[in-house]
Amino acid sequence: MKPMKLVILDRDGVINYDSAQFIKSPDEWKPIPGSLEAIAMLNQSGFRVALATNQSGIGRGLFDMATLNAIHDKMHKALAQFGGRIDALFYCPHAADSNCSCRKPKPGMIEEISKRFGIDLKGVPSVGDSLRDLQASAAFGAQPILVLTGKGEKTLAAGGLPDNTWVCADLAEAAQRIITELP
Repeated sequence: MKPMKLVILDRDGVINYDSAQFIKSPDEWKPIPGSLEAIAMLNQSGFRVALATNQSGIGRGLFDMATLNAIHDKMHKALAQFGGRIDALFYCPHAADSNCSCRKPKPGMIEEISKRFGIDLKGVPSVGDSLRDLQASAAFGAQPILVLTGKGEKTLAAGGLPDNTWVCADLAEAAQRIITELP
């Protein structure tokens, strides 16, 4: 039996455009060109896709669970039009000052992904646009991949990336590298 192939993705700034004011409604959720096709390409190449996203807007009272679910429904429907899917979605609803274990860079969500899929995350590609995305996954030996969309350019300029971080222009380039370079 072949081992499961898994990719972990951040949402805002990786799949969809990010906003300093948060993505607070389905209308504000807009995919980055090529990102939905990239997820579909990963699926068609045998990868399961897990999403790990900090959503502190809930903890700050900027939007509620029904709104977050509506945003994710829009994302799932848009993705399905390209033949893609997200197999598991994990989010941290807590504000930055809540000291929870799930908010990236803490590894709680990543640990949950490992448990849900029953796999060791060593070498599993993990794509994000911020240092905290990469740190959370690197703690489990995942392959950190920085995309330059969203906060990616600032993250790269700030430095301090985990060892062996791949830098890709966007999720489309990251997906291509994952498919061609990882076993």
